[in-house]
Amino acid sequence: MERGNHTVTEFILLGFTSDPVMQLLLFVLFLAMYFMTEVGNATLMVLICNDARLHTPMYFFIGNLSFLDLWLSSVYTPKILVTCISEDKSISLAGCVTQFFFSAGLGYTECYLLAAMAYDRYVAIAKPLLYTQAMSIKLCIFLVAACYLGGFTNSSIITKKTFSFDFCKDNVIDDFFCDLLPLAKLACGRTEGTQTLMYFLLTSNVITPLALILASYLFIIAAILRIRSTQGRLKAFSTCSSHLISVTLYYGSILYIYCLPSFSYSRDNVVSIFYTVVFPMLNPLIYSLRNKNVKEALHKLINKSS
Repeated sequence: MERGNHTVTEFILLGFTSDPVMQLLLFVLFLAMYFMTEVGNATLMVLICNDARLHTPMYFFIGNLSFLDLWLSSVYTPKILVTCISEDKSISLAGCVTQFFFSAGLGYTECYLLAAMAYDRYVAIAKPLLYTQAMSIKLCIFLVAACYLGGFTNSSIITKKTFSFDFCKDNVIDDFFCDLLPLAKLACGRTEGTQTLMYFLLTSNVITPLALILASYLFIIAAILRIRSTQGRLKAFSTCSSHLISVTLYYGSILYIYCLPSFSYSRDNVVSIFYTVVFPMLNPLIYSLRNKNVKEALHKLINKSS
């Protein structure tokens, strides 16, 4: 990879601000968010593993979502923290490739996992008496494995294509992490076929699982409407509320950044911070604050350890 007559061995991450005071404030903020993310997701995973009442398909998927969020946050936040307090804003080419690969793989996997969770909610509402048999542990493991396989297979392809570019324009990334749009802005000699492949992979990993989620919720709505009692309808809908919040927040931010027309490759760093740093922190709260079983499991764990 060459820039002019020089080989590009590193990139410069501009981050958010060059003001030392703001950098310190951002460091404290991101450190607190990272701590909450790791503790929140790890706690939720421990609760699901230890409490027999949470050994159901729904909590199996929630536990895997927490695992994804725990590692997804670790791909971004440590580098953000270093950038905030260090004058060295550089990231090596190998580090950029690694960050790109894992952020794409984990992000795509989360898209697929949210789709699998939507199907789980459909089975739970449409076939409550057959739920345990229909969502067997073998099927749950297969769905999660398929999510990881699809996510990291596509990540491998798009990473290879992205870093086959010649980065001859500059090595300064106007962002806080290595991502497709700011890297594509630096590349020269891009072929239309390569761009088409990259955007196909990007949109297919977002649009396809989102379409599956929307289809699942159409069937869920139809199943809810067949329930005669108002209380039964509300109870059925409440089982989907946490998942709906997650889908709305996650896909809303991703669609805003990647799927709006943007020929200049512009992006909103605040929105990208939301799905990379804030969303992994919010998920444990989304799936625990309104969940009676999780709150009871937490109280039981606290009483046991005290």
